[in-house]
Amino acid sequence: MRMNRGFYTIMAAQFFSSLADNALLIAAIALLTDMHAPAWMTPLLKLFFVLSYVLLAAFVGAFADALPKGRVMFITNLIKIGGCALMFFDVHPLLAYAVVGFGAAAYSPAKYGILTELLPPEKLVAANGWIEGLTVASIILGTVMGGALVNRRVANILLSIDIPMFDTGIDTPVEAALCVIVACYFVAALFNLKIPDTGAKYAHQERNPIRLIADFASCYSRLWKDKLGQISLAVTTLFWGAGATLQFIVLKWAEKSLHLPLDRAAALQGVVAVGVAVGAVGAARFIPLTKSLTVMPMGVAMGIVVMMMTMVHSAEIAYPLLILIGVLSGFFVVPMNALLQHRGYVLMSAGHSVAVQNFNENMSVLTMLVLYAVMVRLDLNVNYVIILFGLFVSGTMYMVMRRHAANQREHDSVALIGEHRH
Repeated sequence: MRMNRGFYTIMAAQFFSSLADNALLIAAIALLTDMHAPAWMTPLLKLFFVLSYVLLAAFVGAFADALPKGRVMFITNLIKIGGCALMFFDVHPLLAYAVVGFGAAAYSPAKYGILTELLPPEKLVAANGWIEGLTVASIILGTVMGGALVNRRVANILLSIDIPMFDTGIDTPVEAALCVIVACYFVAALFNLKIPDTGAKYAHQERNPIRLIADFASCYSRLWKDKLGQISLAVTTLFWGAGATLQFIVLKWAEKSLHLPLDRAAALQGVVAVGVAVGAVGAARFIPLTKSLTVMPMGVAMGIVVMMMTMVHSAEIAYPLLILIGVLSGFFVVPMNALLQHRGYVLMSAGHSVAVQNFNENMSVLTMLVLYAVMVRLDLNVNYVIILFGLFVSGTMYMVMRRHAANQREHDSVALIGEHRH
């Protein structure tokens, strides 16, 4: 399915921006290590990054709809560069990464909102497949790139690059890594400037914070009350919370069950991500928007397959199993994302609906990560954690399917009553 040129420009901008976000996470972890910060601060990086998505949800949708989306993406990318630069000036990595999260939270409604302005509904699943696949690729490459940049040998090569007559003041491996990451953000900013103005104009955007929160609350309830909106929102909310937690579960499981060191355990996360990309592209290829709700059983299957991890004790079996988990999750989330965007666009503006989606998904990430942290603090066996996690995912997906079936019956009976009246 061919897309227009503007779509490919958005893809390129998104790829470089996400690549830099993920490389920066590894650089920030390295910085915390250099500072001899306590171990509990490392997961807090993710928490500080995600917090902006929750706290700013009421405001970023209006901001995304107030200006052309390409300009919004450019401005928010500059905020990310600012957050990255703070690390040079000895600002604490948690605060600096929180500023990058602030930029990312404002970037997201524009990135997804422009798709609905640029493309017809029938191309949304394919577009989402491409964006999700590319985002996953940027997560894998960004993590690998971040790891390589803070590697002593690579850092020495970067530090040996001298500019004649000019002292850069860059002396440590992390500072050298930050320079490369800032360059990636600048490449993304150049692509942002090339994004076409779609000409979509929205009603005058509210500036009063109280009214913005009230407006967000009204959009929030409208999407949850919509029969199709609530199903797709429930699924994507579950998926993102589960995905963030699964990252940490895989690391712990690889250490305890497979006896792998951290660098190889991190590679297993990449294996899941490859599966997600394959599933996302498969869904984009075979599932049209009208059939998007047929993929829900994949979510139940994913929870069951996750529980099978408890029986695996060799890396050879772990790889195909983790790829399968990734494929199932990618295959069921992409059509749901597209359906949610379409419903959001029909019921309200693109930027507002994505802000509601981000709020729900990131609340889910925060909640599930806190629950996981509590389980780790209680020193629960990793196999028990995996079984509880798998049961939760499958059980929740089954309840969502039951809810959808009830909605369908209600819709059919209402239609039937309407026919009798005529």
